[in-house]
Amino acid sequence: MERFIQVQSAEMVFNTKKGRFHALRDIHLDVAKGEFITLIGHSGCGKSTLLNLIAGLTLPTSGALLCDNKEIAGPGPERAVVFQNHSLLPWLTCFENVLLAVERVFGGKESKAQLRDRTTAALELVGMSHALAKRPHEISGGMKQRVGIARALAMEPKVLLMDEPFGALDALTRAHLQDELLKIVARTQSTVVMVTHDVDEAVLLSDRIVMMTNGPAATIGEILKVELPRPRNRVELAEDTQYVHYRKAVLDFLYTRHGRPQQKAA
Repeated sequence: MERFIQVQSAEMVFNTKKGRFHALRDIHLDVAKGEFITLIGHSGCGKSTLLNLIAGLTLPTSGALLCDNKEIAGPGPERAVVFQNHSLLPWLTCFENVLLAVERVFGGKESKAQLRDRTTAALELVGMSHALAKRPHEISGGMKQRVGIARALAMEPKVLLMDEPFGALDALTRAHLQDELLKIVARTQSTVVMVTHDVDEAVLLSDRIVMMTNGPAATIGEILKVELPRPRNRVELAEDTQYVHYRKAVLDFLYTRHGRPQQKAA
């Protein structure tokens, strides 16, 4: 496996008003180029913290992280992040929200026409070419997330980092965007690391599922390789014996071997 992202002995300790909080311990993870990884675990297990370390939004207390053999020492255009909250600027149109990111990355080396073409192409990729002139309050939650994904893809990142991007959406919209994401990743060959709470989402999308133990001092408990052929069809997979096996394996880890923290305290 060609190691594209490397997390080496990463630890994360936060200084809080109540003292030091040990969020992550001894994290070792290699991600191959073009691989789709999901991070799953109960609330408080450090999934988003690990994603933020890869994004460079937070620096580890100890250990090291590499992307394409370069140390991750802060945010960079080669790593784009999509949050659960779309984070669109309300006074800008969909087109302008994406163009803003494009200008930050390519403004010094491309013409205005090229920047606009790049922006339009990204919005077309996520099926939002009909809403270029609309502002965030004029479109649905699912459409806002599409624009957020377009903004990230327009930067042509080497790595797409997603923190529960569909968590706030209704079930039908969530399923539709999951299917669209599968198509987009197949076309772009992006390397993806995604945080999720949804077991079915993890199995449907992933090449590997990274299962986290409960916090504090959470770590990687197990990594499950998902060997389902692509392209994947959710309807066909519903009764697929392999799909059911992977789903049961994740549920067993989360609810049998690593039950919710509050259940242990009860």
